[in-house]
This record gives sequence, structure tokens and C-alpha cells, in this order.
Amino acid sequence: MSLLTSDAKGVYVISITPFHDNGDVDFDSLDRVTDFYLEKGATGITVLGMMGEAPKLTQAEAREIVARVIRRAGDTPVVAGVSAPGLAAISELSKAVMDMGAAGVMIAPPGSLRTDEQIATYYGQACAAAGDGVPVVLQDFPLSTGVQISVPLMGRIIEDNDQIVMLKHEDWPGLAKISALRDAESKGRRRISILCGNGGVFLPEEMARGADGAMTGFGFPEMMADVVALANAGDMDRAQDIFDAYLPLVRYEQQPGLGLAVRKYALAKRGAIASAALRKPGAGLAPAAIAEVERLIERQTRRLKEIG
Repeated sequence: MSLLTSDAKGVYVISITPFHDNGDVDFDSLDRVTDFYLEKGATGITVLGMMGEAPKLTQAEAREIVARVIRRAGDTPVVAGVSAPGLAAISELSKAVMDMGAAGVMIAPPGSLRTDEQIATYYGQACAAAGDGVPVVLQDFPLSTGVQISVPLMGRIIEDNDQIVMLKHEDWPGLAKISALRDAESKGRRRISILCGNGGVFLPEEMARGADGAMTGFGFPEMMADVVALANAGDMDRAQDIFDAYLPLVRYEQQPGLGLAVRKYALAKRGAIASAALRKPGAGLAPAAIAEVERLIERQTRRLKEIG
């Protein structure tokens, strides 16, 4: 498998981790959902992300999940989340996943970082911990981590660490950050790939600002693949029409604390996984929420037929 580069584009779906109803990892469903993502247009897969319930996994489970997805994905690049409070854990897991054939690793900053100097120093140390030459995805998700990385600081980190080849952009509001980074590149800074998260809720605008695609999840990942492909082809009106058809469900999935249950429900309904179960602590959807999701899917299906 080739290594991740700053030219990466498309949709790197954040994979869910399927569980049996008793809480055990469902590896057969992991194979099935990997196939599903590829069939729906994924150009890459990211495992052990925040929406993959990575903190609920044992280290042994995490490694087995990465190995299983890499084997199933074939030539499709797989990025593994290795974020951890300590650098030793990042180093150990990074070596393991890269030895398995991962294309790169994703690192979010720990919430303890406060100053620009602390953040800059951390990413230098984290890149070294990942291993010499290992491609790194910087996950900028202040709504979750609490760590604010300004545009000038992001530029400094990019300039100081050649291993960082991709930004997983999840700042909110953050469209201006994409524009600022691309502007700096037009003036001579090295280019990095920018793939966007937040469930794709701002995907058309992000693409228009210069993003290369998406790195996030959704119960209907083909939406992201279609929007990214159409935007790259210059057909923003068609991209917006398709996005708008899915938007009510995208919005519903953005509810904090409920989104993953919605996503897993949709994937189970579509046959991609056997069970919508979340590992505890974590609960599925209540009957009222299921009814709302079903209504949204029904309306979404009807709208897609209308736009053709």
C-alpha cells in the first residue's frame, strides 16, 4: 500500500466499529462495512477515529481492527488514528499500524495544550513519535479537543513538520481557515491536502474554498463521494442539489451524543452491519428517534428521485 501524500483527494470515510449486541467487536460486519464504503465511492478509509469508538477499544482490539481493514481494503489507503495522551502510546501504535501497511496516521492534540508554543512543540514531538517519514494527518477539531490552532500557528506547524501531509479540518466556524491556508500556499508555502470533517455538514462550502474532499462519516457515504466528484468537476449546482437532498439527515446526525447511533442505525438498515449497537457507555436510538430517522430517509429517497 502506498503512503499518504499531500496530493490526496476524495473521500476518506471514517469507519464505524461494528459490535455485536453483547459488546464484542463484530469482525464479519467490519469486513462488510469496509466493502460497503468502497462500493459507495470511498477513496480511502480512516479507522480508530473518534466516531469509531476508539477510546472504548483495547489495544489488542485496535490493532486487530486496523489489520482487518487493511487486508479487506486491498490497494485502498487506510489511515489509522493514533491519538493518545502520551507520546509513547502514539509511537507504539504508529509503528504497529505502519508495519501492517497503513498509509499514514492521524493525530489530534491532547486537551491539556493551551499556548501556541505548547501546541507547536507537541506536534514536533508527535511527528517524531510517529516515526521517521511516517505521513501524519493533523486533526484540527477544537469543538472536541478544546485546542484552538490559529491560522498563523497552523502555518508554523506545517512549515516545521514535513511529515504533516494532510489537515483534517473540523474547525467550526472554519471556512476562513481553508481560504487562508490556500492563500499562503499560493504565495509559496508547501501544499498539504485538506479533507474536511463534521459529518460533511459544510461540504459544498468547504470544496468551494479549496478543500480536496472529506474525511468523515455518514450513513450514506455516497453523498460525500458525489458532492466531492461534482465539485472537482466544476458542477457546483449539481453538487449542491445532491447535498441538499441529504441535508436533513446530515443535520439530524450532527446531534452531539446521538450522531453515532443515528449513523449506525442507517448502516444497519442498509445491511452494511448486522447490529446498530454501540459499545457501553453508549445507547442506541429510542423509538421516537427511530421514527424521525425513518421519516427523513423516506423524504430523502423521494427527493433524490425528483432531482434524478
